[in-house]
Amino acid sequence: MLSLSCFPSVGLGQKAILGPPKRRLVFVCRRGARCRVSLAQNVDVGNGSSGSHLDVGTSAGPSGISVSVALLMEPVSEDLLRLNNNLKTIIGDENPVLVSAAEQIFGAGGKRLRPALVFLVSRATAKIAGLTELTTQHQRLAEIVEMIHTASLIHDDVLDDSGMRRGKETIHQLYGTRVAILAGDFMFAQSSWYLANLENIQVIKLISQVIKDFASGEIKQASSLFNCDVTLEDYLLKSYYKTASLIAASTKSASIFSAVSSDICEQMYEYGKNLGLSFQVVDDILDFTQSAKNLANRLAVILPREISLHQSFLP
Repeated sequence: MLSLSCFPSVGLGQKAILGPPKRRLVFVCRRGARCRVSLAQNVDVGNGSSGSHLDVGTSAGPSGISVSVALLMEPVSEDLLRLNNNLKTIIGDENPVLVSAAEQIFGAGGKRLRPALVFLVSRATAKIAGLTELTTQHQRLAEIVEMIHTASLIHDDVLDDSGMRRGKETIHQLYGTRVAILAGDFMFAQSSWYLANLENIQVIKLISQVIKDFASGEIKQASSLFNCDVTLEDYLLKSYYKTASLIAASTKSASIFSAVSSDICEQMYEYGKNLGLSFQVVDDILDFTQSAKNLANRLAVILPREISLHQSFLP
């Protein structure tokens, strides 16, 4: 597993090689704090390694067994079906234009990674706590997380002037920038309302911080645009704000609703944080190494190879 604790130990000119034997991330420090991230295949620590493009599709997990994304999500497939149905009604019908815009991105599909992680952690920790079924709070949390993620995507597409999202036109392309911004705001507001109704101050604080982190991450990214001397620490901080913060808060919140010990809650937070950072690092590499038609399948690379959820906890 990719962990923040791995990075400070890399000295000048040294390599930190992370990941399974056939495909690892290599962090090479140059000029003190500045580091270069590259991809290596069939890494030999003693003799160096040769660069290679990632391929997509079904990948081998840590034990060498072939693993697919669908297999990883199978324990919560029914939970995700229920979530998809609920998302269509949870946004309400007060403003037809905003509702239509929100439905456009919900209907664009996607792997629902973040709510899937909420359900996976919820079921793992619920079993530890002796619960036989997920609570309404678990289910609502997954919906809130997906709404927040969706809002961030709408705003990201405006900032990046992206024309397509998951094979469909983006909101600002269809409805204009003004409606897109308002649609994102609407989703943030709606998710905040449902969050408040969970009536758990610890979870409210965790998820509210995520929305603040989104803005911080966008500002950091904009301020370092085309800067080739960004340090690894700054890159990871930006990645935490933009990706890992939501996943970490989500996995911890799921365990809080399972009423497990504070130690397990913190472990779930660290798991979510490291998963989010790993996801973003590999995602960024794939932006440079994959063609556009393969980017939709990047989860098939990221989840099985870089991170595995400990399924021994699952019922």
